Amino acid sequence: MYRNDEITRNIDWMTVILYMACVMMGWLNVFAAVYSPEDHTSIFDFSNNAGKQLMWIGTSVILIICILVIHHRFYDSFAYIFYGIMILLLLLVLVAGTNINGSRSWFKFGAVSIQPAEFAKVATSLALARFLDAPGINLTKRKDLMYIAGIIGLPAMLIIASNETGSTLVFASFVIMLYREGLPGFIPAIGIAAAALLILSLIVPKLYIFLAIAVLALIVIWMLPRYNRTPTNILSISLIGLIMMGVVTGVDFFVNDVLQKHQRNRIKVLIDPNIDPLGVGWNVTQAKIAIGSGRLHGKGFLEGTQTKFDFVPEQSTDFIFCTIGEEHGFVGSAIVVAIFIGLLCRLIFLAERQRSKFSRVYGYCVAGIIFFHVMVNIGMTIGIMPVIGIPLPFFSYGGSSLWSFTILLFIFLKLDSRRTSMFARG
Repeated sequence: MYRNDEITRNIDWMTVILYMACVMMGWLNVFAAVYSPEDHTSIFDFSNNAGKQLMWIGTSVILIICILVIHHRFYDSFAYIFYGIMILLLLLVLVAGTNINGSRSWFKFGAVSIQPAEFAKVATSLALARFLDAPGINLTKRKDLMYIAGIIGLPAMLIIASNETGSTLVFASFVIMLYREGLPGFIPAIGIAAAALLILSLIVPKLYIFLAIAVLALIVIWMLPRYNRTPTNILSISLIGLIMMGVVTGVDFFVNDVLQKHQRNRIKVLIDPNIDPLGVGWNVTQAKIAIGSGRLHGKGFLEGTQTKFDFVPEQSTDFIFCTIGEEHGFVGSAIVVAIFIGLLCRLIFLAERQRSKFSRVYGYCVAGIIFFHVMVNIGMTIGIMPVIGIPLPFFSYGGSSLWSFTILLFIFLKLDSRRTSMFARG
């Protein structure tokens, strides 16, 4: 057994301080995003998003206390149960959920809306940590890879069925953890190559890509040692080249017949931001104008004109970084990015010092998820990532987002605090 004072003594306070900085800066910027001299003048006005966010922050404190008080073995022992409950909720939301902005992924309780997809990341992280912690698991075995693909793929498919593409793509962040735990490097390399081919196929004429693949295959064959230049190896390399050509050929079908119209538009805007600045490119165009107008030091707190006149949609949620850039400029934006980099570096450091594989795997899941959210969210506001609608951790308005990231982070801090206690006892 252990005393409760050990929890506060051994918890990593540097991470807690970074968390608090993100949450408080997020709250101030949510207020700036909804501020109006005529309608909303108080940050404590519970009729606007800033006031509501304060309530979510308060309830997050209660969640933190509960997480830290519960015994650390609880998260390991009940990992699969959490996962099973989350799968049931994802199934239930498809039937009984409320449709918000074209996505049936919300449970609505009066004025409060909860999105199970946000919490699915926590449950999946725990389930993966529990599975990989089992004896004999090896990421080079096909059977184990299939189990892992099932753990990740099942909630991802249910989320995409509710038309939440952005939340589904976040599950790709688990590749970071899997690579750390021994996933063969060629698997993520294939994914990166497929994404690169997709983008190139939309920019470069396909004939040029075919020629480049053929030349590359010939170079690889020529560079093989003579004793490895067997008919089998030559056939394998040629087959890979043909598969790559097949992927390029199928891009048009994928983009035009598989993707929905708004998804096609987002890819087109990513490739050519000026394709339709008053239509499909409006969000990205206005976001870049807002961030650029902040220049070095910004226009000042509550002085953002792009923000005040609602030029950027979803200003307090998905595009909260626009408010940061406009009102606090390059300096403020750099500080926010530096805080996230510091948080991610700290999480990796904590994960590496864990004495149990369960804690290490879970820690890398936390770092991977936060990294993916930050990279994509900030990237889409400056036009280097497609607009897929995922929040900026701890900054964007929303109870489900804040709760899920708080739970995700503090479960790991609980596991880490127990590690340091065990180490101290030697």
